[in-house]
Amino acid sequence: MKTIIKNAASIVTCDGADRVYTKADILVTDGVIAGIGPALEGTGCEILDGSGKFVYPGLINTHHHFFQTFVRNLVKIDFVNLTLIQWLDEIYRIFAQIDSDTIYWSSIIAMADLLKHGCTTAFDHQYCFTKKTGKSPVDRQMEAARLLGIRYHAGRGCNTLPRSEGSTIPEEMRETTDEFLADCDRLIDAYHDPRPFAMTRIVAAPCQPVNCHRDTFLEAAQLARARSAAFGVPGSVRLHTHLSEGEDQTMLDRWGKRTLDWAEETGFVGPDVWYAHGWDITPDQFAAMSRTGTGVAHCPTAAALGGSPILDIPAMTRAGITVSLGCDGSATNDSSNLLDALRLSYMLQCLHSKSRGGSPSPYDMLKVATVNGARTLGRGDLGSLEVGKGADLFMVDTGTLEFAGTLHDPRNLLARVGCTAPVWLTMVAGKVVWRDGEFPGLDERDLAARAEAHCTRALRDGFPAVYH
Repeated sequence: MKTIIKNAASIVTCDGADRVYTKADILVTDGVIAGIGPALEGTGCEILDGSGKFVYPGLINTHHHFFQTFVRNLVKIDFVNLTLIQWLDEIYRIFAQIDSDTIYWSSIIAMADLLKHGCTTAFDHQYCFTKKTGKSPVDRQMEAARLLGIRYHAGRGCNTLPRSEGSTIPEEMRETTDEFLADCDRLIDAYHDPRPFAMTRIVAAPCQPVNCHRDTFLEAAQLARARSAAFGVPGSVRLHTHLSEGEDQTMLDRWGKRTLDWAEETGFVGPDVWYAHGWDITPDQFAAMSRTGTGVAHCPTAAALGGSPILDIPAMTRAGITVSLGCDGSATNDSSNLLDALRLSYMLQCLHSKSRGGSPSPYDMLKVATVNGARTLGRGDLGSLEVGKGADLFMVDTGTLEFAGTLHDPRNLLARVGCTAPVWLTMVAGKVVWRDGEFPGLDERDLAARAEAHCTRALRDGFPAVYH
């Protein structure tokens, strides 16, 4: 299958040379970029008219919780007015009632929002395994990913510590370490593709240290690395968790050490590991992060909503830490719009720039959301528009009034000006999955109606005091 984008107004590659092509083409063959430049030969290709369009690499989301989409806009359990531990204690009571169909429909909602706004590869941290879902959540998410055509890295999470030992987890959501490890093995066998251009991969992702036994983290790291070695691809099965998001005092009280030190003792550090948030990682800990190659997923919307510290991205970058971009869950970010998170991340860096010696450029933040996202997920085949890389991209129609007068610098446009509407086109692995307001081959309104009906049946009717 061959496709060519003809005469794009601008192609922002995010490649190593930061090349930007003007009035140029992109040739795609069997899901891979085969050429970039002016006047490419397109005989026998499906032609996409790029006139007036800016083309960018697909965004890569490195932290999310799809299952939370049905608790958006619920101010009665708003993160704004609660501490992290208080909020977890409240909202887990609802999450404990989630069933398998809720996982499916909430994933469709989140994935669709991501695709509409230029995200082509998504990692989701799925730790909601209840008595009602059984072990099905990741399988149901894979169904949703196939339907919509997004590249999907599934984080198989877990919570293993009982409330009697200090966790916030209802018994209906708690698993044993052995259960967790066995299901990681099952999912890796079923879905993990270590090859370049893979559409699905599995990540071993215990939810967070304060809600798990120490052995859960120790053995998860051992399992992931053993499976990666068996594939012959070091770092193929990666590791992820929440870390340094306000729990350090709890860890000091419980273990006598800060969370990052605890993680290093369990082997949960390394170039195959990245953490969500990292708000409490201090400059004196940057060297440890850099030395081990451990990355951080920055989730600016959740940080702003919760009044949490904002990452010093320039300082982390200077220290050699890879910072990527995440939406975070819908309970702490009421959308799954990574373009929105991109602009907010830039604005928050600007807010703190005077005291930190300068802000990243808007283009620097775009590379956080593309190049760094690919590096974080171990995807050397993605993250930029280059010959030989996967054809994951999105196109913005710049011929509308909101962009008039802003087209001086395509590289900086998205983070500086923003793109508030859905993009014009999103392509994953050379296939158009969103175009000019539609998901090709899908009835969006029918999907939305069915998802809304499920929300009422499964959650609103069960929690009237919260939902009404």
